Amino acid sequence: MQLTKFSDYALRVLMYVAQRQGKQSTIAEIARAHAVSESHLMKVVHRLASRGYLATLRGKGGGIRLARPAADISVGAVVRDMEPLTVVECLAPDYDRACRLFPRCALMRAMRDAQEEFLTALDRHTLAEISGLGRLSPGTPNAGA
Repeated sequence: MQLTKFSDYALRVLMYVAQRQGKQSTIAEIARAHAVSESHLMKVVHRLASRGYLATLRGKGGGIRLARPAADISVGAVVRDMEPLTVVECLAPDYDRACRLFPRCALMRAMRDAQEEFLTALDRHTLAEISGLGRLSPGTPNAGA
């Protein structure tokens, strides 16, 4: 599976902000740090704020910070909230079931299972962990190393 740039940038923004540990960050500094356009990051930050991951403060001295502790933010939840994952067309929420194979197709079930396992694996990791602020989850390669 491959994440879109939008989801990738969302995770980068969250990691950057988490590492600042409560200090305000700006879109401009995050854009410079990751060599990404500010206008694109504005859309990402807006979505993260609307989903409750970031708190924003406008004006002089404003910026963004985490809206809740990094240890309480699941990587899987972030990926789910940034945009719907659609491994195959028939898993899209707006799919109209026009596929001729639909009534007997086992591919859809197999892909749905794979997608859920992917997201479940991401659910085992927190923003604190991937930002270097917390311990790795048990069963993670190099955990306890």
